[in-house]
Amino acid sequence: MTTAIEIAPQPEVSGRALRAFLRNPAAMLASGFLVFVTAVAFAAPLIYPEDPLSMVARPFLWPGQNPQFPLGSDSLGRDVAAGLVWGSRISLIIGIAAMALGVSIGVVIGATAGYFGGRIDDGLVRLVEIFQTTPSFLMLIVLVAIAEPRVESITVGIALVTWPTIARLVRAEFRSLREKDFVTAARGLGYGHLRIIFIEILPNALPPIIVTSSVIVASAILMESALSFMGLGDPNRISWGSMIGANRETLRTTWYLTAVPGVAIVLTVLALNMIGDALNDALNPRLSAER
Repeated sequence: MTTAIEIAPQPEVSGRALRAFLRNPAAMLASGFLVFVTAVAFAAPLIYPEDPLSMVARPFLWPGQNPQFPLGSDSLGRDVAAGLVWGSRISLIIGIAAMALGVSIGVVIGATAGYFGGRIDDGLVRLVEIFQTTPSFLMLIVLVAIAEPRVESITVGIALVTWPTIARLVRAEFRSLREKDFVTAARGLGYGHLRIIFIEILPNALPPIIVTSSVIVASAILMESALSFMGLGDPNRISWGSMIGANRETLRTTWYLTAVPGVAIVLTVLALNMIGDALNDALNPRLSAER
């Protein structure tokens, strides 16, 4: 009989997936860019120790016009470069935190539904359908407006509208894995439900979860930017979306004020999607075997 220990991912399989990822030029380029953005976000207090919302220059300085403000200043005289650096911090924090919370909720609900089945599965599936039948961004707007626009409420709101995607994915994976020989062996050894779910089955369902998580981070950054553009962002924190929203009325005359954070959002989201595609290729058993 196959034991539970024997189903752990083989080292050569993991190594093959890692080599496939490292050989992908697009993945390496995207990873390098994300490492740079993350380093800038962590170093924001060192690069620009002052409040990025402070008025420090003459309004509407164009990029390159004053060496002290390389990306210019906005309508209130705030340093665009400082806003860009500090904005990366808020955007990444919200994106990663919302992803972590949403994935945690989705994994628990999806694993419970897929593993136990029956009435538990039916009830949780109905719960997922309730969330998915409501437009996610509309629900997010309502949640943030009720809770008061803050980084914490925005993060929780994004998590609450993204977890159903993970839940359906995990449920499908668990339904296909729960009758495998290694699960039967684990039950025969007397393992409890929690151990079987989180130690035996979940590691085998991780590849699609990891791929989807990178996409959720990108979606969370876009959602936060859209909220901030609509004036529903945290008024005490600067983000890329709030920079675009604050300067949309002067788009025709000072386009750089929206172009600079807009390009940052596009490049970051593109990098995350490229990494997601590369992870999908690397973790796909069929593609990995071909390599």
